[in-house]
Amino acid sequence: MLDAALNGRDERGRQWSDARWGCYAFYDYDGEPIYVGQTNERLRVRVRRHLTNQRTDAVAMRILDVFEVAEMELWPLWELEDVRGQHHPDYAAAQQRLNAVEYTAYLRAIRESRFKAILNEKIPPVSRAVELPPSRRFPLIDDDTRRERGHPDIRIARRAETISRLAAVAHERGEVSDGLRRVLVIQGVRLAYIAAVRLAYVEGRPAPDPSAIDVNGLVGSVLFEHTDTPSLFDIDS
Repeated sequence: MLDAALNGRDERGRQWSDARWGCYAFYDYDGEPIYVGQTNERLRVRVRRHLTNQRTDAVAMRILDVFEVAEMELWPLWELEDVRGQHHPDYAAAQQRLNAVEYTAYLRAIRESRFKAILNEKIPPVSRAVELPPSRRFPLIDDDTRRERGHPDIRIARRAETISRLAAVAHERGEVSDGLRRVLVIQGVRLAYIAAVRLAYVEGRPAPDPSAIDVNGLVGSVLFEHTDTPSLFDIDS
């Protein structure tokens, strides 16, 4: 299904993932946005690295568990196709455009998230929000896989394992980014919520409201890094 998604074509016959510049997002089994990224080396290359091996920091450091990825969305920036290499005269402007699209997609993911937070170790460069280009969302698992992997007890166990491995990375390396420790908290929130939903189900109670967990109160703002000065930014949250 990943191959089918990467080979999908738009109305002009272009493969969505063939764009050199673009942004992408991953979603879990509940349709919850979990990660947003950008690339200028071709979308298919970057996405495949995330989902088929550990040649990205997000996967290698256990920030993103590919087991949890059920869908992806692609935003190709076709207008930047001729900008290749940092020596191109339009490279700086192209990178600024890419940053703006990524940050806008990130803000949208935060708004759509039930927890108002996703699993990016590095918050994208703060930019003025722009209109997102046309995108397409692709399923990456079939119905049988969704039923098998989507069982709450399997997801709870898998998420707990992910947190354990992420914590082990922090312990083994000693000095890790603030963002990695922020992701550890957010993963803990995601685990606590799905476990609470499972408990409510077996007890015959309504599922708890995600707002019962205040992520902002736990980790601070997720709209910019804490080392930045928020007064410098004009952010529509």
